[in-house]
Formats: sequence, C-alpha cells, structure tokens
Amino acid sequence: MKKKENKNLEIKVEKQNEELTKENNKALEETINENENTNKQVDKKEEKQEIIKGSEKVEKNSENYEKLNFKKSKKQKDKNEKVEEPKKELENNNQEEPKKELKNNNQEELKKELKNNNQEETKTELKYNNQEELKTEKFKNNNQDEQNNENKEFKPVTEKEKPTYKKKKSKKGLVIAIVITLLIFVALAFSVIFSLLNMNNQNIIDGVSILGIDVSGLSVEQAKNQINDAIENRFQDENNNLILKRDEEETNVTANTFNAKFDVDKAVAEAYNIGRKGNIIIDNYEILFTKLSKRNVDAKLYLDETLLNAAVEDVSSKMKDVVKESSYYIEDDNLIIVKGKAGYIVDAEALKNKIYSQLSNIHTNYQVIEIPTIYKEPDPINLEKIRDEIYKEPQDAYVEKNPTKVHPHVDGIDFGISIEEAEKLLETDQEEYTIPLKITAPKKTINDLGEEAFPDLLATFSTTYDASNKNRSTNIELASSKVNGTVIMPGENFSYNTVVGRRTIEAGYKEGTAYIGGKVVPDVGGGICQLSSTIYNVALFANLEIVERSNHMFLTGYVAAGRDATVYYGSIDFVFKNTREYPIKIVTDSKNGVCKVSIYGIKEEKEYQVVLQPKITSYIPYTTTYEDDPTLEEGKEVVEQAGVNGCRSECYKILKLDGKVVEQKLLSKDTYKAKEKIVRRGTKKVVAKPTQKPEETPNETPNETPVEKPDETPNEGQEQEPQNNNQNTAT
Repeated sequence: MKKKENKNLEIKVEKQNEELTKENNKALEETINENENTNKQVDKKEEKQEIIKGSEKVEKNSENYEKLNFKKSKKQKDKNEKVEEPKKELENNNQEEPKKELKNNNQEELKKELKNNNQEETKTELKYNNQEELKTEKFKNNNQDEQNNENKEFKPVTEKEKPTYKKKKSKKGLVIAIVITLLIFVALAFSVIFSLLNMNNQNIIDGVSILGIDVSGLSVEQAKNQINDAIENRFQDENNNLILKRDEEETNVTANTFNAKFDVDKAVAEAYNIGRKGNIIIDNYEILFTKLSKRNVDAKLYLDETLLNAAVEDVSSKMKDVVKESSYYIEDDNLIIVKGKAGYIVDAEALKNKIYSQLSNIHTNYQVIEIPTIYKEPDPINLEKIRDEIYKEPQDAYVEKNPTKVHPHVDGIDFGISIEEAEKLLETDQEEYTIPLKITAPKKTINDLGEEAFPDLLATFSTTYDASNKNRSTNIELASSKVNGTVIMPGENFSYNTVVGRRTIEAGYKEGTAYIGGKVVPDVGGGICQLSSTIYNVALFANLEIVERSNHMFLTGYVAAGRDATVYYGSIDFVFKNTREYPIKIVTDSKNGVCKVSIYGIKEEKEYQVVLQPKITSYIPYTTTYEDDPTLEEGKEVVEQAGVNGCRSECYKILKLDGKVVEQKLLSKDTYKAKEKIVRRGTKKVVAKPTQKPEETPNETPNETPVEKPDETPNEGQEQEPQNNNQNTAT
C-alpha cells in the first residue's frame, strides 16, 4: 500500500516538475518575445531619443541585471517552495530512502532546469545589453530625414524595465515644477501680506508727487490744498512776470493775464489711484515700484485762448517791422489802395507753446521769452475781392415803427472804371493806387431822419487839450470832423483808421509829436490819439463791444492808465462793434481845447449804468541818460526830456442795474514804460577874458545873460510841451 502511495506521490511530483518546467519555459519564451518586442520598439524610439551617455548606459545595464537576478531569485524561490511540499509528504510517510532518492532526483532536475533557465536569462540579458549598444550606435548614425515619427511612443515590457533616462528626466521636471510652485507660492504669500499691510491705507502711497510737490501719505483733500496753495502763491507773485521780448520791445504778462488754471482735481485723483487698479499683483508691483523709483503726476494747465490770442495780437501790433498787408479806404469819390510791405509776423503757435511751457513750471523763475517771428511777403492785391466788398446799390433811409427799427441810407458804390483798366494801374510800382469810384446818392439819408432815428443820448465823454498848440489842435479838430455824424448799424464795426483815413500833409494834417524809439519826435498827425482815446471811453460808457484796442507806450495826461487807445495808420487801429439793438450815431465837437464825443440812438428796455474802474498795480521807475553837448559850457546841464515813471495797470468795467452790480469784467492789463530823463551836459571849454581891458567888463555881463537865458528858457518850455504832446500819439 505504501509503495503504491509512494509511486503515486512520485507521479504527482513528476507532474508538478513537468508543470514547473513548462511554466519556466513558457516564462522564458515570453521574456524573449517581450525583449524582442522591446528591441523593435526601441528601434522606433531611436528617432526621438537623445544620445545616451556612456555613464547612463552602464547604469542602465546594472539596473537591468539586478532586475533579472531579482526575477530569477523569485522564480527559483517559487520552484523550491513547490518542491518542498512533496518532500515533506515523503518524510511523513517515513520513506527516507525514496525521499532521499526523490529529493536527489528532484534536486538534480531542478538544478539542471535552473541552470538552463539562468543561461537563457543571461543570454537574453547579454542580448538586450548588446542591442542597447547597437541601438546607441545606430542612433548616432541616423540622419535628420529619418526623424518623422516623433509622436510615436512605445511601452516597455514592464514598468521596472523602462529606460533609466526617462526616470531621470521625470525627476528633473518634477524638481523644476516644485521650485516654480514654491516661487509662485512665495510670490502670492508676499502679495497677500503686502496687500494686507496696504489694505487700510486711505491716503496717497509713498513716492508720489504732483507738479514736483511730494504728496506721499496725504489724503485727497490734503493733497488738493497743498497743490492749490503752491499754485496760488506762484501766481500771486507780481514781481515774477513773464517778459515777451523782441529787440527793444517788451511786454510783461503773468499767469493771471491768461486766467491760467491747473486741473488739480484730476491730478490728485490720478495720484490717489496709483496702486489701486483692483489687481493684487499689479497693485503690489506698482506700489513697490513707486516707492523705489518715485513717480510725478503732471497737472494739465489751461489758458484762456481768447486772452492768449489777444496777447499775441498786442505783441504783433507793437512790432515796428510787422508785415503790412495791402489795404484800402474810400476818400471822397476815390478808392485808395495802399500797397503792402514785407515784414515779420509773430509765430503765434510757437509763442503760445513757449508761454504754456513757462507757466507750467511753478518752481523756477520765468525766463525772458524771445518772441518768435516769421518773415512774410504781403498778399497780392485782389481787385475782384475789393470790388465785391465795396459794391453797393443805393437805398433810402427810413424808420420802421412797432417795433422801432431804423434803416439807414446806403450810397451806391462801384468802380468808375473797368476791372481791366484798374489792373493796368496796378502794373506800375507805387505805394498807393487811386481808383475812381462811381457814387450814387439815395434820395433820403439817415441824417434826414433827425431825432426820429436817434432820439436818445446814450453816452458822452470829454477830454481837454492845449488849444495854443495850433498844429496839434488842427489835427484833433480835422480828425473829429471826419468822425462826426458816423452811423454804425447793429452788428457793424467802427474802424478809426478807416473813418479818419491816412494822416498826410495833403489831407490837411499838421506835424505834431509822437513816441518813436522811446523819444518824442516830430510826426504828421500828432494828437489824433486823444480823439481815439475819447471815443474809446464813450464806447465803453455806451456798453459797446471793444474789438481792437492798444495802450500807449507811455502814460497819457488826458485819461487814466488803462483808458487810452493809441492808433497808427497801417498797423495799430481802434475798433468797436455796435452790439445794441438799434443804430447809433457818433457826434463829435472839438474846439477851444475840449474834445467832446457823444453817441446817440434809441434806448433799450434794459439800460445798464457803466462804471470804469482803473487801478495801478505797480510802478516802473524811470532812468536818467546824460548826453554830452559841445555847445553848452562845462558844468552846465539842461533837461532835454523830463523823466516819467511807468506803471502796470488793470481796468475793470462794472455794470449796474437799478443801482446793483450785475457784472464786473476785466477790460485790460496794460504796461506803460518809464520815459527816461534826458539831460544835456555841457563840454564846451570856457576861455578866461584878459584883465588889462577893464572897459570891456560892463559888456560881458549883458553878453552872458542873453546867452544863458535863451538856452534855458526854450529848453524849459520844450520840457513841458513834450509832456503834453507825448500823451497824444505813439507807435
């Protein structure tokens, strides 16, 4: 029975051994197949992988070898455990000899089998390693055209047998990812902490300034007050004037001249919003950057364009070499065309930019601005345009009732010759061209309407002049007669130069005096500026709009500072506009030293009381100039021209209705130069008389007296005369 059991047991062991052998062979077969598949996949992967370094190859072989040994050990262990089970059964049956014999047989078979397995696995391993070396060499020799299957990947036989370089690459990428994550985390943590520190800050952040003024840590209101105070202090500094200069001509202006204003509210808002964009990262960067590098916010400066243009025009009107465009006027039955003259014009935009640049800086003193100019030829005379401008059909004057409306007469005007004939006149080079006109008078003129059209006195104003100065009196009275009776329709302009005409000897004007180059010099038509200044005042009192007006170079004696209006034919004019509802009529009366001008018309529903309020803001002291006079004895001095202080002035126009002020308007800011005192100083040597002729002594005294007095008396008289005359005309 026992023999039978042993035999069965041996058969069972044999079957198990056969099964183990089959399993081992199958496993080896699968391993070889897998290795071959791996080799094929590696061949495909060669086109993508980088050249494996020698050290990596050795490392890889070592790892593969360890894996194979581990696999062999595991399989061997499994086999041994399966063998151990039948061995124990044989021992329990007390079959020592069969057990030993079976054990020996089994051990011999297992050894052989393991030996074969080890040999096969070693071959496989060597084959794999050799193939890896061949693959490396093959990869090195491949050209670039064979690398077209980059997206193909292969799967290793097992996860344990994946190439080592992938793990290394994965580890390196993992390290980089960890470092980047840490950096992002640190940055976010820093941003959160930085934001928490600045979260409750309701003031402007550190490092911010406005117009160069530090506003760090200030609230919005505090920043506004600080900037506004700095600007106000700057603009109220009357001694810090901006000087516009060209040659000897200077014009003083300030920020208030142009009603300069900075947009402080917008600048403060911009400063406050620095670091408050709503993005935590951007805000933190902006706050940090501003603290380190500082940031200045500019406030935009605004200037009154109307006042700016007026200043440019004023500067241009004072230029002696300004370009003179061709002009014309009607005198009696003739059209007088005055040929233009080349000269300079102010580069308005360049000057405005310079003024803007200077006023934008509230920290440094203003610099003198050299007025930029451009040389310009006058425009050619356009006869067609002139004819269209002067052409009129005759119309009778009449008054329309309910509502009252005055229609003035219109003289019919046209060229007395053809355009072709007029163009031939222009072919000659002349300063003036005279073209005859055809004047057709209407049947009824506006003067025929009388008080029906101009029943009310709207305003009147008078100045006085020296009636003993015949030349000057003649000029005033002649100009006055030309203005007298002039009617200005609603919306029309009155031009002094157009109405009075060119001041020439032929026109009846006399030689008076004028300011040229800072001195009193003879000039034809001297004195007519007194009439223009008188008309300026009456136009203001009639509440009419002033279109063009310039102050004199020096102070006048017949009106206060800021209430004069100088003229110079061809360049400086005085113009006002009839802004009333009805026509107005100018009535002048100049005689016996009184120049009186009145304006008549129809009163409107609201008639304002006009008050003019001039004031001097500062004085400009005069200087003294000495001139050597070889005709005057040494030690003697004669005042050739008395010195007069200059000044800066402002003039305001105040409107009252029923005794209450309804409007106050700045009319002008003017600068009057100081008139230098000119003293003639004698350089003539005095020769002593011989003492041996006493009889000649009585004759010396009368000779000296008439010599000195005639020199002094005329000079003293001349000194007073220019003071009166200087206040009448100017360039």
